[in-house]
Amino acid sequence: MLVSIIIISLVGTFLHFLYEISNHNKIVALFAAVNESTWEHIKIALSPMIFWSLYDGYIFGMNSNYFIAKSLSLLTVIIVIPLIFYTYTRFTKKPFLPIDILTFYIAITWGQIVFYHFINLEQFPFVYQYLGAILLFIIFGSYMTLTLQPLKTFIFKDPISKKYGTKGHTEFEHKNKEVLR
Repeated sequence: MLVSIIIISLVGTFLHFLYEISNHNKIVALFAAVNESTWEHIKIALSPMIFWSLYDGYIFGMNSNYFIAKSLSLLTVIIVIPLIFYTYTRFTKKPFLPIDILTFYIAITWGQIVFYHFINLEQFPFVYQYLGAILLFIIFGSYMTLTLQPLKTFIFKDPISKKYGTKGHTEFEHKNKEVLR
């Protein structure tokens, strides 16, 4: 479990910068953060967790609880990041980078704890296994759809550029270039 937390955290941290490093590659935008919205921070935690599924699916894929465990671990991240972020910023009125970074690592840690907890429980009835597989596909489908077409809501809005998706990043970069001129 500790190894998974470390690897997922390191890859997720790298994904925060990869879009910029890749010179705004559209394929990279599917997995890496393209702006500073809450969604993009959820995405950079989900991306390595989904990729980690290749490994843990190989190890635990025959476990009948795999799909429910994986779905609940991803759902944990989706809930924990905005829950902590919007709770503390309600009181502080502004975000603080050290707390944001800690939130990212807490969400990944809790997601992996949830996975390992549920993977080690007694076998769930088939209906729960089936629902876990459906939930996993819904999460992955939503992840891809919302990455390509972010909703026009606060969770997807870049707090700096006030834009959504890759347009949020482009606008932010454009403003910085104008300031430097």
